[in-house]
Amino acid sequence: MSLADRLLDAVHEDRSYAGIVFNGVYQPVGGPGGKIMPPTFPIPDREKVAAQREGREPVPYAVERRLIDETLCDTVIVDQVPSQANRVEEALLAARDGGRLDLPIFELTMKEEGVRLTSLDFPHRYADAYLRDSDVDGERFDRSPIGKALRSTSAIDVRPLYQREPYSLIFGAWDSHRKGRWPKFPRVYSSSMFGIDWSIGDRRAGKVDPVNLTGAIDDKGKAERDWRFLPEGTKAKGGKLSEIGHGHIAPNTVHGGVTVREIRRYGWISLAGLERLRFGDASAEAATAARATLAALALVGDRLAFGRASLWLRSGCDLTRHRETVSFEGDGGTLDPVDVSTAEAIEAFRELRSRAAAAGIRMDDDVIAITPIKPLAEAIRHALTQSVAEEA
Repeated sequence: MSLADRLLDAVHEDRSYAGIVFNGVYQPVGGPGGKIMPPTFPIPDREKVAAQREGREPVPYAVERRLIDETLCDTVIVDQVPSQANRVEEALLAARDGGRLDLPIFELTMKEEGVRLTSLDFPHRYADAYLRDSDVDGERFDRSPIGKALRSTSAIDVRPLYQREPYSLIFGAWDSHRKGRWPKFPRVYSSSMFGIDWSIGDRRAGKVDPVNLTGAIDDKGKAERDWRFLPEGTKAKGGKLSEIGHGHIAPNTVHGGVTVREIRRYGWISLAGLERLRFGDASAEAATAARATLAALALVGDRLAFGRASLWLRSGCDLTRHRETVSFEGDGGTLDPVDVSTAEAIEAFRELRSRAAAAGIRMDDDVIAITPIKPLAEAIRHALTQSVAEEA
């Protein structure tokens, strides 16, 4: 049975599978014991109090106890579900740009500023403010024909999203900024990574100035403007040279990453979630083909993002894949492993999309250009040239 036929069978009303599951095991580049940098988060007050009581530094990472192979283990979050979804979207966009996939996208560009944002970048997907605050062919997005079509999406007919914004159906979307009760679309694809048996590391971050500059700057000095040098001992108001990027910075204790026994990735394509998607008055055959197409697109995205020998998550978190299985999970948790390459997943997606189109449910593959309205364009320019950088 081909992968396309298997996906059709998996989403059929008489399906025998619960979902498609991804289980991967990773190690830091260099092997076990290597240090990784998990994402950092604001430290809750309760953690600060507990750390002070125990005489230790509070941990800026998300940690929790998990049941792993029937044993409770201390784990640290290495990559959360929303972050992994963004990685899959980034991989889909790269594949589209590279000619491997034909997918529909909205595209906002500001060439002079070097800005390009697409459907696979917008945080709230079809409901995003970047779309709302842009024009299509000189008309405000929500009042344009394509905008009205997307706004007509309902829980009982998702065809407008399937046609133009299928990512909202796969990764989830909800319009929380416009008035009214808009449908919520839970994600049907999810993935996350966590480290097992973690141990906190230590790091002392500083900076060495090659000329060993000393002294200060006047109180009106800014890095982007002229500033006046104040030798050491000068009695005048001023700031440190380090405030504009010069001089030594003594080593300070900063979050030092962790070592872990291993890192695991768990991913899931929910067939029950796909089953909840309705396609209006389309035939059962067409609806089944459309659901299978969405399952195939999620599978393509996962293979593009995670189907290779290594994975880079962030600075200090470069990982090597040691093993992975992709399986159809059946009743009772039984696993039916399947070998699927990125090329095979793409071919299945193309075949299923064609079947769905032939049955009456079409997915576009073109680009619709959008232009930011003046206030949004101004906000973008300000963010690029004036705002102080913030870590996402």
